[in-house]
Amino acid sequence: MKLRHLSVLCCLATFAAGAHADIYKRVDEDGHVTYSSVPIKGAKKLHLEPLPTMAPPAKPRNSDAASDFRVNSETQNRRDNTRRKILEDELATEQKALDDARAKLKDNQSFPEMLKDANGQPQPDPAKLREKVDNLQEDVSSHEKNIEALKTELSHLN
Repeated sequence: MKLRHLSVLCCLATFAAGAHADIYKRVDEDGHVTYSSVPIKGAKKLHLEPLPTMAPPAKPRNSDAASDFRVNSETQNRRDNTRRKILEDELATEQKALDDARAKLKDNQSFPEMLKDANGQPQPDPAKLREKVDNLQEDVSSHEKNIEALKTELSHLN
């Protein structure tokens, strides 16, 4: 196992040595510049200084970081009042929609859709009635849940 590690290390050292090659620059009669790692007739060896390495610049510390940023109480009260107004408007709209849905449900239960039977007499269609009542009850339930959620949000503002 140690022999294997040693051989891998030797291979890596060989590759690393190849990375430090000399560079040659040749300019021909037409002005074409050729760079090469192999000496070419008429080429000059370039002596390049290693690039300086330096630490990345420190990130500036912002004293107004979001974690400790606070608005003054007047601004916050104005925001809260605006939010409260929006929630109250939504609550009123949702309450009206709930009242309408309940009225539709009551009307549908009082006056179900009628089909004519074989004798031509109107009879309620139980399948359509059940489907319509289920949809209307689902609407009522949805509006009730929305109202509860809006009331919860409003209670958090108080």
